[in-house]
Amino acid sequence: MSRLAAFRIGHFLPSLLLLAAGLLAATLGGLNEFFVSLFNVLPTLLLLLGGAFCLAYSRQREAFLLLVVYLGYFVLDTQADYYRAHGKPLADAALMFHLVSLLLPLLYAVQGLWQERSHLVQDLVARSAVLLAVGAVFAGLAQRYPQALLEWLSSTRWELLQAGWMSLVQLAYAAFLLAGVALLVQYLRRPRPLHAAFLVGLAGLLWMLPRTFNVPLALNILCSQVMLMLMVAVAHEAYLMAFRDELTGLPGRRALNERLQRLGRNYVIAMADVDHFKQFNDTHGHDVGDQVLRLVASQLRKVGGGGTAYRYGGEEFTLLFPGKSLEECLPHLDAVRQAVEGYPLQLRDKGQRPRNDRQGRQQRSGGKRGSVSVTISIGVAERRQEKGFEDVIRAADKALYTAKSAGRNCVRAHGQQRSGAVRERASEAPVSAR
Repeated sequence: MSRLAAFRIGHFLPSLLLLAAGLLAATLGGLNEFFVSLFNVLPTLLLLLGGAFCLAYSRQREAFLLLVVYLGYFVLDTQADYYRAHGKPLADAALMFHLVSLLLPLLYAVQGLWQERSHLVQDLVARSAVLLAVGAVFAGLAQRYPQALLEWLSSTRWELLQAGWMSLVQLAYAAFLLAGVALLVQYLRRPRPLHAAFLVGLAGLLWMLPRTFNVPLALNILCSQVMLMLMVAVAHEAYLMAFRDELTGLPGRRALNERLQRLGRNYVIAMADVDHFKQFNDTHGHDVGDQVLRLVASQLRKVGGGGTAYRYGGEEFTLLFPGKSLEECLPHLDAVRQAVEGYPLQLRDKGQRPRNDRQGRQQRSGGKRGSVSVTISIGVAERRQEKGFEDVIRAADKALYTAKSAGRNCVRAHGQQRSGAVRERASEAPVSAR
C-alpha cells in the first residue's frame, strides 16, 4: 500500500488551528493587558508544565523540542525587550539574531528526527550533550570572532536566489529548507499527529523570526503556539493509543464502548469473526495472521449503510449501524463479507511486499501460487425497545455462533434459522483457510 494512503488531514488540523490563532493574535495587535501579561509568562509555563508531562511519560524528544523553542525565545526576548525599551538594539543583537535564525531550525529538526531508541538516561545525556556542544561552539566563536562570524553569517552566497522579501540571512532559509524537507520525509514515512505538528511548528517559527523586533508579541505568541502544538500532538497520540487499534488502524474496543454509551433508540450491531483464524497462525505463522487481520479490517472499514467497524479483540470485529434497521443493514453486511472473500491474500515475506497499490493489484490478478482465501462469518442483531446494548451484543454473538455452525462464510441474523443462511463460497482457493 502507498505510504501516502496513511495521510490524514486530522493529523494537521489541531496544529493548523493553533497556528492560525497565533497568526491572528500576532497580526491584529492591540491585545488588552491581560493577554499581554499572559503571553509574557506563557512560554515559561509551557516549558515547565509540558516538559514535566513529557518526561513523566518518557517523551524526551518532545521535551527537548520544547526546550529548543524556549531557548530561541529566551535569547530573542532579551534582545527584543531592550530594543523596545531603548529604541535601539544591543551591540550584539544582529549576531545573536542571525545565530538563532540559523541554529533554531537545525536543532529543531535534529531533535524532531532523533528517534527514542536508546536507554532513557543515555538518550537524555546524548540530547543534552548535543545542545551544549552546539551552544558552546557558537558562543565561543561569538565571543572571540564576533565581527568575522557576523560577516560569515550575513554574506550572500547565492545571488540568483536572493529576493527582496528575504529578511533573514540566506543561511537561515537554507537551514529551514533542509529542516522542512527532512521533517516532511519523516511524516511521509510515518504519518503521525506528532510528525505533522513538527512541520506546522517549523512553519510558525519561520513566520515569527522576521517579525521578532517589529511586531509586538509575535515572538511570545508564536513560540507559545508552537509549544502548544507539540503538547497537543502528544495528547492526540495518547488518545489514539488508547482508542485506536495499532495493528488494523480501526477504532478499538474502548472507542466502541464510548460510542455505545451515546447511541439512540434504534441501531444494529454485527459481530464478525475470521473463519479458522487459529489455522492461519498454526500453518503460516503470526505474521500471516497479522496480514489477515489487516486485510479484513481494510474491507470492513469500507462497509456501507452508515456502518462503522471496530476491532473488538483477537480475530473478532464489531460493526455498528446507528439509526438503522436490520433489513437496511443485511445487504451491506453481505457485501462486505463477499469483498473479504473475493480479495485473495498473497503469501510473501516482507521483501516481496508490493511498493504501491498498482503493483499489489498486478500480483493479485496474476494468479500466483501461495495465495489464501480469507472468509468471515457475521452475526447481527437489532436493538429492541426492552434491550440495552449489552443484550444486543450478546444476541449478535449468538447469531455469530449460528453462522459458524451453518458452515461459516455467511451472515446470520439473531433468531434466523440455519436454513436461511446467506452464503457464498469461492470457486477456487489455492490454499484454503476455511
